[in-house]
Amino acid sequence: MAIVEKGVPGSTSSWSGIDLTAIEVLENVRSRGRVWEDLAAQYGVTNPDPPWKIDLEATCDMLAGDSCDKPYDQVEAGSCALPSLERRAEEDDLSESLYEDVPFPERQLLALAHSMIKRGLIDEAELASRLEEVGKRLNSV
Repeated sequence: MAIVEKGVPGSTSSWSGIDLTAIEVLENVRSRGRVWEDLAAQYGVTNPDPPWKIDLEATCDMLAGDSCDKPYDQVEAGSCALPSLERRAEEDDLSESLYEDVPFPERQLLALAHSMIKRGLIDEAELASRLEEVGKRLNSV
């Protein structure tokens, strides 16, 4: 397996790191501090995993395409939206900086959204709109 290193001459990677600039919509989510552990306790749910965790994992796999089963240096450019090694390296960088105070798996979710916004895969305004829409549905019951 290839090692992904930022700025190391001769590295097998073209990955150069993620933009660690805060994203307003994600900062709003982070600052609310509503994590699964708290919500599960509030609603009497005993499952330790949030119901959205499998969707998060599937999204990561779908974005990674064939980078999940090929060595990093054999993944063709453009064959996947977010190669798995790059996503993991970005998640590590974001977990050690912007989202260090957020527990897992919420930290993983924020890191994925951050990577997708910075790569132009989703738009920050569209994500904010969707979050508002979901919030309205959840609070209407």
